[in-house]
Amino acid sequence: MELVVKHFRDLSTNELYEILKTRSEIFVVEQDCVYQDLDDKDQDAIHVFCWNENGRVAGCLRVFWKDEEAGIAQIGRVVTLEHGLGIGGIILHVGVELAVEQLKAKKIYLEAQEYAIGYYAKEGFEVVSDVFMEDGIPHVQMEKVI
Repeated sequence: MELVVKHFRDLSTNELYEILKTRSEIFVVEQDCVYQDLDDKDQDAIHVFCWNENGRVAGCLRVFWKDEEAGIAQIGRVVTLEHGLGIGGIILHVGVELAVEQLKAKKIYLEAQEYAIGYYAKEGFEVVSDVFMEDGIPHVQMEKVI
């Protein structure tokens, strides 16, 4: 699996379309959750993604500043089209490396669906909030201090 790492401004129209298509397929259709995916954060983000053999984005995430002055990066929109293949763990690891090495973040923040706490914990994230509802899905805030 070859990962692609690009800032939003460097994405081709096709790459952006396929990233948004995968996010919509999982977050909106599969999870039956109507929400506003386009939140004006993609434009300032570094996107990590990979393709499958059918020309689809098999997994993706984005890394951006939550609070640049405080050194807090955020990882979000972590999604895999193909489950159980380890794609999510690989892209998450690369996202963390980007936050640390490229952004020089001191802390990484994310909001995880409650069922995925263990997935993020494997990469060193810890729960820092009570469960809260976001778009009808239980979430928690998680952080990784560098």
